Amino acid sequence: QVQLVGSGGGLVQPGGSLRLSCAASGSILSLYAMGWYRQAPGKQRELVAISTSVGSTNHADSVMGRFTISRDNAKNTVYLQMNSLKPEDTAVYYCYARIRGLSNTNDYWGQGTQVTVSS
Repeated sequence: QVQLVGSGGGLVQPGGSLRLSCAASGSILSLYAMGWYRQAPGKQRELVAISTSVGSTNHADSVMGRFTISRDNAKNTVYLQMNSLKPEDTAVYYCYARIRGLSNTNDYWGQGTQVTVSS
């Protein structure tokens, strides 16, 4: 069984920084894309940043230059460094991974971690 466990959310003042982490565990044969999505109250879930297995990354325009996604394949972990946080970044952040397990390839989601940007 494969699972994703995220951590690192919390309350931060505008202009502050947070680092999210998400580790995949279980019967993993291959890790493909790993990334982060977020969902603010009353809004649809949106892509924040994604990292492919070959190292390319893509960030949403709204976070470009402020957020950076990275991954450590040896640890099956993806990170999101968030700097210059704004109140509009407040949301539940979900990590995502496409993983090839013992029998098939599936998309997996973490449990979500709350990020609140407020003074």
